Amino acid sequence: MYSAIARNKRNTWFILVGFVLFLGAIGLLVGWLMSNNWWVTGFILLGAIGYAAFQYFFASREALAMSGAFEVSREDAPRYYRIVENLCITTGSPVPKLYVIDDPAPNAFATGRNPEDAAITVTTGLFELMTDRELEGVLGHELGHIRNYDIRVSLLVFGLVVAVGILADVLMRIAFFGGGRRGGGNGQAQLFLMIFGLVAALVAPLLAGAVQAAISRQREYLADATSAMTTRDPDGLASALDKLQQYGQPLQKANTSMAHLWISDPLKPGALSRMFATHPPIPQRIERLQTIGGKF
Repeated sequence: MYSAIARNKRNTWFILVGFVLFLGAIGLLVGWLMSNNWWVTGFILLGAIGYAAFQYFFASREALAMSGAFEVSREDAPRYYRIVENLCITTGSPVPKLYVIDDPAPNAFATGRNPEDAAITVTTGLFELMTDRELEGVLGHELGHIRNYDIRVSLLVFGLVVAVGILADVLMRIAFFGGGRRGGGNGQAQLFLMIFGLVAALVAPLLAGAVQAAISRQREYLADATSAMTTRDPDGLASALDKLQQYGQPLQKANTSMAHLWISDPLKPGALSRMFATHPPIPQRIERLQTIGGKF
């Protein structure tokens, strides 16, 4: 677990620096194509730095707003608070803020930069479907994401997936309205940017899905194991996952850029190809939990 935490902290900075360098390279290319208008390069680079900083500090709020979550108090959701507080006492972790989404689809996710600035969100459908034992397993899974610093990496990926779509749109607009020509040329710069923008628009969803899958799958296994070790009841989470597989349904406000944040696929559970699925297959997760249970 400790090696995973250290790796997640390193990956946070690798992702941020890589994102700024990537957009900086795009800025250099665009500036060169637009008759050496290097102010465009500077603008894109500053924009990349500003966007990365914004995502680091505010992506959690953005995700909560996009999902339609609202914060609840102890009086609003005593069952919710009781289970989370007991788990936090067991692990010595800070109690995160608790949010709820009014949606019959059973699901949950965690957000935040670190355990001191974290939040857990569950749907009303999850409360209705799960027993206390199963709900404890799900909430232990989300607390596992928080303790392992998965939330920081996952939120950055969420922000960068959004950025890919924005970049494709900006390049298309530059191509159509920028009017830049290198050295009094014949519009080759505009044609190049138009083609680049079209390719980016087509490739972006596939690339985003591949990145989300690579980031998310192993973290789901680790959070499952963390929940099992915290609750000492892997069968409780296994039972919850089995219910999510049987009764899962798309969320009313599902968003592809957030798909990897949830405990189970919020779009079409069990319907996506394994290559681009943001979650490992639930039967495999249940099998691993049963293996862990046999060792207790």
